[in-house]
Parts: sequence; C-alpha cells; structure tokens
Amino acid sequence: MKENWDKAYAWVRENEGGNDDDPYDHGGRTSRGITQREYNAWRHENGKPPRDVWKADESEIETIYHEEYWEPLCDALPTAIDYMYFDMAVNAGPYRAAKLLQRALGVVEDGRIGPVTRQAIANANRGDLIRKYAAVKHDYYLSLHQPRYTRGWLNRNLDVENNALAMLRSGVQLARR
Repeated sequence: MKENWDKAYAWVRENEGGNDDDPYDHGGRTSRGITQREYNAWRHENGKPPRDVWKADESEIETIYHEEYWEPLCDALPTAIDYMYFDMAVNAGPYRAAKLLQRALGVVEDGRIGPVTRQAIANANRGDLIRKYAAVKHDYYLSLHQPRYTRGWLNRNLDVENNALAMLRSGVQLARR
C-alpha cells in the first residue's frame, strides 16, 4: 500500500547496508543493495553517464528501489505483504519474490502476480501468509547452498517476518481488497 512505502523502504535499506565489493558475491560491486550494473543501466535510461555506485546519491537509490522493486505491485498489495514482497524483490528479484509468494499461497508459480494470485492474497489470513511466506523464503535461502551468506539471509528473513507481523498487529490499512 502507498502508505507503507516509507517504512518498508527504511527497513529494507537498513537490511541492505552500505557499500560492498565481496569477490564471492555474484552481484559484484554494490551500494545499499544496488549493483553497479543496475545503477549504470538506470543512469543510462535516465540520460546520465555511468558513475561509481558507491557515489550514488541516496535519492537515486531510493528512486531505483521505488521504481524497480516497489512499483507497480506493492501499492496494490495489503499491508505487510507489500513489505515482504518488496524486501524479497530487492534481495532476489521481482520474479523470484513473486514465485515464492505464490508458493506460500499454494497457487501456480508462474512469477506473475495476476488475478489468481491477487485473489489468493485477498482470501488469505494475513498472519498465516506472513508466516508461510517467511518459511518459503527460509527454504529458498537454504536451497542456494551458499554457507558464506546463509546466516545473514536467515537473520534478515526473521527480521522481515517480525516486522511484517508488527505491521499487521498495528492495524494500519488492514482492509481487504
């Protein structure tokens, strides 16, 4: 939901951290969760020359997060599910985030949040869906067999689950669509 953008962004940014250039990370040089490759493509698309992602303005990072990972889907998702999907989209891409959400819902995993998936979300108990989505994400991280990163991913997943449950308990924007 639109009202959740600021909080969701703050939590995801906190989890993404700062600059990283880990030679074992397939993403390569990264700043605040945005890879150098993605940053260069975004700048090119916006008529700007390439620049070191570590020097990206915070406003650019926020715009990329909003345009590429929040829009167009999260404004239409219910509270807490929007945040969980957004976090996973940033962490593993929108397609993977959608497939894992569909797995949690028990619908066909086609990576497209279409009418069947939206109906399943509308009919789901939000608390149960949060817990199921977190469990599916947990299994996904384990399936990657990357022990160097597994503990961090699992800690992040638990943090996201707890934040989503807190959002749900807060009673903010809980109306079903």
